Amino acid sequence: MSEARVSAGLPPPSPLPLKTFGTVDSDQDQQGSGKISAARSYGAVAVLCYINLVNYMDWFTVAGVLQDIQVYFQLGDKTAGLLHTVFILCFLLSAPVFGYIGDRYNRKIILSAGMVLWSGVTLGSSYIPKSMAWLFFISRGLVGIGTASYSTVTPTIIADLFQKDRRTWVLSVFYIFIPVGSGLGYILSAGMAEATGYWGFGFRVTPGMGLVGLVLLIFLVPISARNAAQKHAGKTQAEEGDTSSTWIQDISILARNRSFIWSSLGVTAMTFVTGALGFWMPLFLDRAEVILGRVPPCQKDQCNTLNSRIFGGVTIATGILGVILGAEAARRYKKINARADPLICAVGLLTSAPCMYLAVMLAQDSILAAYILIAFGEFLLSLNWAIVTDILLHVVKPQRQSTAVSLQLFGAHLLGDAGSPFLIGIISDTIKSHKTSSHFWSFRSLQYSFVVCVVVTILGGGCFLITAFYIEEDGKEAAPPPAQGIENKSYVCDEEQRQGELPVSPFATEAQKA
Repeated sequence: MSEARVSAGLPPPSPLPLKTFGTVDSDQDQQGSGKISAARSYGAVAVLCYINLVNYMDWFTVAGVLQDIQVYFQLGDKTAGLLHTVFILCFLLSAPVFGYIGDRYNRKIILSAGMVLWSGVTLGSSYIPKSMAWLFFISRGLVGIGTASYSTVTPTIIADLFQKDRRTWVLSVFYIFIPVGSGLGYILSAGMAEATGYWGFGFRVTPGMGLVGLVLLIFLVPISARNAAQKHAGKTQAEEGDTSSTWIQDISILARNRSFIWSSLGVTAMTFVTGALGFWMPLFLDRAEVILGRVPPCQKDQCNTLNSRIFGGVTIATGILGVILGAEAARRYKKINARADPLICAVGLLTSAPCMYLAVMLAQDSILAAYILIAFGEFLLSLNWAIVTDILLHVVKPQRQSTAVSLQLFGAHLLGDAGSPFLIGIISDTIKSHKTSSHFWSFRSLQYSFVVCVVVTILGGGCFLITAFYIEEDGKEAAPPPAQGIENKSYVCDEEQRQGELPVSPFATEAQKA
């Protein structure tokens, strides 16, 4: 250990490795040892944040021009909802595979291959003719497979580099790009459709952005940023008393982790709601404006895209604010309550439910009131984005975190947004089939369908309340033991301590204390 890392009054350096899992080494990048500099760690996170932005832009390009796509391919509500279902099903079926190989093989290769796949297919989907709607469905499924590689592996790379409060903040910055990317996806696809007169041009921008991200990934994300299964093989596992386990054994262990199970159910509820509202809300607001007489019905290839752009802007603003405030609230509240993370998630979901209900019910009277309530609802949901991942990383041992992330993604998307847009479409078409065909009942059918989302939001809040009962115990079981031969609290645990906030050791001499 260099002199810069030893504070006056601390015991002499131990011959054992002192690096706690998840911390950033401040000075050097030792390729192959898992130690990288703080500057390079933050540079790697910046690249991952940029790719996350592109990732979620690709997720929501379809939702931004959904009405145009329905007219172009002649799709009803039920069939249009199936577009997102195909995307998510392929995503979730791929996630466990990427979780398994992400715990065992080079992550840069996995991420690079996924980016090439999703960017190339997105570009190709913009050239599909009207008569081949089935091919557009296949393309969305392939994009789902590509994005699964990124969403599964990336959070554990961040967990490798940062710990405790620093990790919470880095995750909050990373997850800010979920609502930002989602909102930009709406804005980009809707804006390009309006500017060019063809919805497909919105699908030709993100592939170029993905190529830039691929280059940055190759050159700026270090190979040494790997998870415990590789980086600490023969060291961390020995210290923790664990031996190599199979994938089935990992699943068995995670199934007994109550905090992981209940928080995953809460994430599933969040995913159900955000998937359904994100896919259908711009179209719902378009239909509300039609019955209010503010815009004519869409009967041509280019439809009104104003609500997609406004909804995208609201998503960006509320997402940034919600993620930042949620992470800060968790950081502060955890100092006095170890159950802070699940409690904040529960409050976010339970308070967003009435906002969403009022938003959909008041849309027929006032679009402005609907947008205000949607903004509050999205803000409250966004409080949880960074926190839910921090819960997982807190209660799961490092060597099976990629597997845990992949399983959580699998369950959340299988029971969440894989079916929620399709379910809303089915309910909407069923209601319309029993009523006289009119623009009023096209609006009303979606309005009634959204009540399902309100109920699921309340159930999700209850799941996080249950998580709060178990998180302390499960967190202690997942924590690595202190390094032998030293008083662990006197040594480096996060970056602030390395910057002069280390406590003076009780063993220090009077001169050292001075």
